[in-house]
Amino acid sequence: MVVSYHPEPAAIAALVAAVAAQAQAVVLVDNGSDGAWQASLAETLSAAGGALIAQPRNIGLAAAQNLGIDWARAHGYRHVLLLDQDSEPGEGMVASLLRALATLSAVGRIAAVGPRFHDMREHRDAPFVRIGFPFNRKLWCGRSTPTIACDFLISSGMLIPLTVLDQIGPMDAGLFIDNVDLEWSFRARAKGYALHGVCAATMQHRLGDARRALPLGLGQVVVHGPTRLYYMMRNRVRLYRMAHTPRAWTAQDLPRLLVKLLLFGVLIGPRRRNLRWMLRGIHDGLRGYQGEGPSGLLHKP
Repeated sequence: MVVSYHPEPAAIAALVAAVAAQAQAVVLVDNGSDGAWQASLAETLSAAGGALIAQPRNIGLAAAQNLGIDWARAHGYRHVLLLDQDSEPGEGMVASLLRALATLSAVGRIAAVGPRFHDMREHRDAPFVRIGFPFNRKLWCGRSTPTIACDFLISSGMLIPLTVLDQIGPMDAGLFIDNVDLEWSFRARAKGYALHGVCAATMQHRLGDARRALPLGLGQVVVHGPTRLYYMMRNRVRLYRMAHTPRAWTAQDLPRLLVKLLLFGVLIGPRRRNLRWMLRGIHDGLRGYQGEGPSGLLHKP
C-alpha cells in the first residue's frame, strides 16, 4: 500500500507501477489531493486488483495506513507493505523481504522487516539502529550480515504480517504524522517482537525536507516548516509519556528537542512562527492532544 499527499502525478504513477510489478495488489490511499491523475490511476489500480481510496481531506499518515491495512485484510491478504510517495523500491525488494521474514519467523517472533535504504538527499545508505545511552549503535550491512536486528524501522518499506498487526495493533492515528513508525516499533518491541533490516532488500528514499546551510560554516541542517515542527514536538512529547517507549530513547531525545528549539526558533526562519508552533506542540503534547493540529496550522508536511 502507498500513502500519498499532493504527489507529482507522473511520480506517483511510476511508483504504483514499480510496486505493482512486485506485489499481488496495490492500494493507494490519497490524503486530500485532487486532480485528473486520480481517475486514470484509479482505473489502472482497479484493473490490476487494487484500489485508490481517496480522502476528501488530509486524515494523517497513520489513519491512511490503517485504511490500507484494513483493505488488505478485507481482501484476504496475509502481509502488508507500507510505502510513502518519496520511496522507490529496488528490484526484487518485496521478494527479499518475504524470504527474510519467512526465515526469521521460523525461529522467533518477528513484527516486521524493512529494506536497506539509500537516502537520496544524503547520497548514502542509512544504517539500522539499536538504541543505547548515551549513544545509539549504528549497524551497517556487510557481506556476512543478511539481516540485522534493530529497535525500529521507518514505515516506508516495512513489511508486516497481518497476524502481527492483530496482536500489536494498528498505527496510532492520534499521532497524525511524525513518529508513527517509532511508536509502532516501540510497541512491538515491548510486546516481545523483533524487528529486522534486510540487507538484500534495497529502496531509495528521501528523508526529511530541504537542506539549508547553517551560519558560520557549521554544516547543513534538514529544514522543516512550522506545521511539521508542531507535529514533531507534540508527538515526541507524547512518546515520552508512553510506557512502551524506551527510557534510553527519551533521555537521548530530550536534548534533540532543545536543539530543534534553538535551530528553528533562533537561527532558521521563519523564527517567530517556528517558535510559536514548536512551543504549541510541546504544550499540546503535555496536555495529551491527539489527531489533527489546531486551526491556523497549514497541513502540508
